[in-house]
Amino acid sequence: MATSSPISRFPLPDLKNLPDDIREAILAMQEKAGFVPNVFLTLAHRPAEFRAFFAYHDALMLKETGNLSKADREMIVTATSAKNDCLYCVVAHGALLRIYAKNPLVADQVAVNHLKADITPRQSAMLDFAVKVCLDSAAVNDADYASLHTHGFDDEDIWDIATITAFFGMSNRIANSIGMRPNEEFYLMGRLPRKN
Repeated sequence: MATSSPISRFPLPDLKNLPDDIREAILAMQEKAGFVPNVFLTLAHRPAEFRAFFAYHDALMLKETGNLSKADREMIVTATSAKNDCLYCVVAHGALLRIYAKNPLVADQVAVNHLKADITPRQSAMLDFAVKVCLDSAAVNDADYASLHTHGFDDEDIWDIATITAFFGMSNRIANSIGMRPNEEFYLMGRLPRKN
């Protein structure tokens, strides 16, 4: 069922009036995904912030080094966005988690309660730490690092877990406060086998 609800409380810019680099980024994403994720359209309202947001997003989520897989990164986003009640990020990043993990159930499980999800002890420890950073970062201590070390995470990985959590904490608050709605395409992504 299609919705006619707006995707943001703020006006969406006309594509032809955007700076060239932002228009090109939006069109490239449309070519890659087959649709434009609403986060691109809503953040284009402020071009300088769009550039800064996606530069940091890409540095965190697309990096090739470290011991976090793409699925691990999306799992962190999904679990902590659920703690922040961010519909957009749970739905959008849950879709990416299903695809990267090749598991149609994992995102729903992680979003509701990672402690009962069918994930590895390593992933559970990762999410325990991410949720602590999300809800009570001042309580993070050496014991948290020691626990993660026993699961094969090094200090750079722990930095990644914390910064992904923190970045999406900001993103969750932006999405919630501007009323950003997830694209309908995200709801089914990764749930059913792709048709060739």
